[in-house]
Order: sequence, then structure tokens, then C-alpha cells
Amino acid sequence: MENAELQALMESVSVEYFGKSFSHQARFNARLRTTGGRYLLRSHDIEMNPKYLSTFGKAEFIQIMKHELCHYHLHLENRGYKHRDADFRNLLREVGAPRFCKPIEMEKNLHGYACKKCGTSFMRQRKMNVSRYRCGRCGGKLVYSGQKKGMQASFNEK
Repeated sequence: MENAELQALMESVSVEYFGKSFSHQARFNARLRTTGGRYLLRSHDIEMNPKYLSTFGKAEFIQIMKHELCHYHLHLENRGYKHRDADFRNLLREVGAPRFCKPIEMEKNLHGYACKKCGTSFMRQRKMNVSRYRCGRCGGKLVYSGQKKGMQASFNEK
């Protein structure tokens, strides 16, 4: 799906579920990592995460579009558009949009470390300088044991 197709789909979903036109821009943003979509307050544009379309399919993607369109229409009407607002929650219920999108599994690279003295091993997301740190259990020196690829981590949207 290209940005032009996304724009057409966003306009049709807006008319079908809200009875109102979507007159701003919808586009894909591949830099989004942990969120399905985002409504931009200043420009009134909506950015969508293409990974959610490829991972969960068009039906779930439309659910995320409905969620973002709730923010869009309420903000343009000067009503409560934030997640905590009653107007927002009521509109979500009316159109059948989810409050949160499904979590997407992402691969994380983890770094392994072991203590020379007691043998305790642990993993970290960030690589650290072993000469500056000691084992928390016994105070022994640490050794870098390598990088593990493909660890699964789950992130949720809003």
C-alpha cells in the first residue's frame, strides 16, 4: 500500500464510521516503532506505522485508523481528544475503535556479561565498559560474553 492508497482508505473510513470527511494528509511513517499511528495536532495530519499493516493485516490497521480519526475529529470540533477525556472514550465506543493497539513483537539485541569470580551472568540492552563496573553480588570483575541476536521484546502503543 502506498501513501495515495492510505489517503483514500483514510477518507473512506472517515466517511463510513464518522459521517465526516477527512480533509488533511494521511501518510506512512516507518520511523514509528511502538505505536500504530499518531495524530499531529498542529498540521492535523495522521501518520500510520506500516509495520502494523504487514504484521496484523488490513482489518486491525483499520481499527488503528479509527482510533486516530477519533483524535482528529474531536480536536477539530474543540472537544476532548485526549485519551483520558470522556468525549474521546465515548466516540471510541460508538465507532468500535480500540483504546490501544495490539503489541508488536520486535527483535532486540542483548549484550551478555559474566562475573569472573562468582560466575553470575546477566543481559543488558546497552553495551557497557566492563572496566568501569563490578559484579553487584560479589564485587568481582566482569567479562563481556557476547551479543545475543533475535531476542523478542513486546512493546505496546499508547
